[in-house]
Amino acid sequence: MSMKKGLTEPTKKAEVVRVWHLVDVGDKILGRVATDIAQKLMGKGKPTFARNIDSGDFVVVVNAKKVKVTGRKETEKQYTQYSGYPGGMKKLPLWKLRESKPREIIRHAVVGMIPKNKLRARVMTRLYVYPGVDHPYKTRFPEVKVEEKK
Repeated sequence: MSMKKGLTEPTKKAEVVRVWHLVDVGDKILGRVATDIAQKLMGKGKPTFARNIDSGDFVVVVNAKKVKVTGRKETEKQYTQYSGYPGGMKKLPLWKLRESKPREIIRHAVVGMIPKNKLRARVMTRLYVYPGVDHPYKTRFPEVKVEEKK
């Protein structure tokens, strides 16, 4: 059986090339920067993107403690956890979560933008979030170029 002319070849796992991105989220809006991070993790900007193949890149996020939110979200936004037991609902406002676990703010925003399928957990393993500027992946970024969204 012959292939029709002009059809694109499907992407194979072996063809996936992963790149490292450094994103500084200090003084940027949470939702806007989270969409950019989610697209890089999924590999949507690549010409070899396929929904059924994990073709995304690695993303290192710095300054998670300084990410901004608009409106009254700082005091009114609630992060909830439920243990499954009666009285097991825990609610934490954004400002309190920023003090205790600033990484969780970015991770929670990004995980909500990744498709809910079997690739989601694997995609999220390539996200590294740090509250300050220091991170252990300095060798991946020889030139100190921090990506900024215009």
